Amino acid sequence: MNASLPSADTLRAALAALLDGLPPRQAAQAVERLIANYRGATPTDAPVLRDRSDVAAYAAYRMPATFEAVRSALYALADAAPDWVPATHTDVGGGTGAASWAVAEAWEGAARTTVLDWAEPALELGEELARGVFEADWRRERIGGALRLPDSDLVTVSYVLNELTEAARTALVTEAARAAQAVVIVEPGTPDGYERIIAARTLLVEQGFTVAAPCPHSGACPIVPGTDWCHFAARVSRSSLHRQVKGGSLPYEDEKYSYVAATRFPVTPATARIIRKPQIRKGQVLLDLCGPDGLTRDTVTKRHGPLYKQARDAEWGDAWGDES
Repeated sequence: MNASLPSADTLRAALAALLDGLPPRQAAQAVERLIANYRGATPTDAPVLRDRSDVAAYAAYRMPATFEAVRSALYALADAAPDWVPATHTDVGGGTGAASWAVAEAWEGAARTTVLDWAEPALELGEELARGVFEADWRRERIGGALRLPDSDLVTVSYVLNELTEAARTALVTEAARAAQAVVIVEPGTPDGYERIIAARTLLVEQGFTVAAPCPHSGACPIVPGTDWCHFAARVSRSSLHRQVKGGSLPYEDEKYSYVAATRFPVTPATARIIRKPQIRKGQVLLDLCGPDGLTRDTVTKRHGPLYKQARDAEWGDAWGDES
């Protein structure tokens, strides 16, 4: 039995202990420097996280947001495949293991995880953070087109594709499809991040996968390229380090992300997905939806009875229509 179950609170406590003794100004300066380079648009063959202080500062800043984004994607997969539980998991480019924390929470530590990353200090610190919470193997591997993955029930690739050339992205997604029964890919919720997700989604479908989430189908995305992009938001509690670096006062921020979850086994995708924040107006709720027939807007009013309350409680990214 694990000493403590993985959760957002457990992760925040572990990160707080990690920063204990590191001067706040030093941590903030490290994060500011790393933001300009790490996960940047320029591919690199050398780890940007150079030492423990770099890793500690960046982990405290980015792990909670990555955890929340990946967790949201995993729960959408779990909703589409409620009886499926992964026994093995490979976290590609996992760094300090935020995605692995999310997998351990979603399936209560059922999966045996292998974390692959090039930055050895990140792996060492990730192993330290996870100790007593979930079991994992932490392996140093160069993440790129030549990577060969162990066969796994689940492969996650979070905030990694932007570091790679187009050819390496194609090779990595193809290899993930070969190795896994389910693949979850998460990228920043930007137009460029969405384009990388669409390219990965296309590759997975070509490899015989079925899209489980967020899309209600495995056909072409109905968004006209260049006019919009599909993304979602996960709420993240802000630490004092977040507030120092960003100069904000709110106790939270929203992590924007795009994702695809796809499987080799049968799934039941959502009937439709809410793709923008619901607009609540007097006596009605406007829902922008993606469904099998494309993009639509539903107007739910008080006349719809219980459905109206359901619409008022609905959030951006939720499934819609399954019980209506």
